[in-house]
Amino acid sequence: MNINTLILAILNVQDATGYEIKKLSTDGQFSYFVDISFGSIYPTLARLEKEGKVTLRTEAQSGKPDRKIYSITDAGRMEFIAALAQPPAPDKFKSEFLLLAINADLQPAEVIEMAVDARIDYLKSVLEKIEGIMADCGNETTKWVVNYGHYCKKCDLDYLIKNKSTLIGLAGGLINNPSAEAAE
Repeated sequence: MNINTLILAILNVQDATGYEIKKLSTDGQFSYFVDISFGSIYPTLARLEKEGKVTLRTEAQSGKPDRKIYSITDAGRMEFIAALAQPPAPDKFKSEFLLLAINADLQPAEVIEMAVDARIDYLKSVLEKIEGIMADCGNETTKWVVNYGHYCKKCDLDYLIKNKSTLIGLAGGLINNPSAEAAE
């Protein structure tokens, strides 16, 4: 998947401005799929318009610049459907929290405990957000995806709660005994 596919996915659901596409892809229902930079949205929209994959209409606003609203065309929808038929790339997962956890022996227990607590709070907030999406979801395939995301984040949260004390117990080992690393 790439920026074309994500933009076409958003426009397949609703007409949108470039700003709305950015919001949906960073904070909204499309924020879980592909990273997109604001600087790449407008050049991609311009190219997709030139290729006949999207159309642009302007909407006058009182006292403000006209809104540029993009819509997917039949050709854009066909390209989107074809892109979805390609095997997806493996998911990418990166976590600064896990970098800290793998090096917990280099930090005092208090630092690790604060990091685990912050991660737990973060996961709880993500689950609340997902539950809000679940409550408003009418599309069955979207429900499936939202339930999958909820399950994954809930497992993440449950693991941290269950194993918090283990990671905290591993903290500070090399700080308290720097010769242990040298002996290895």
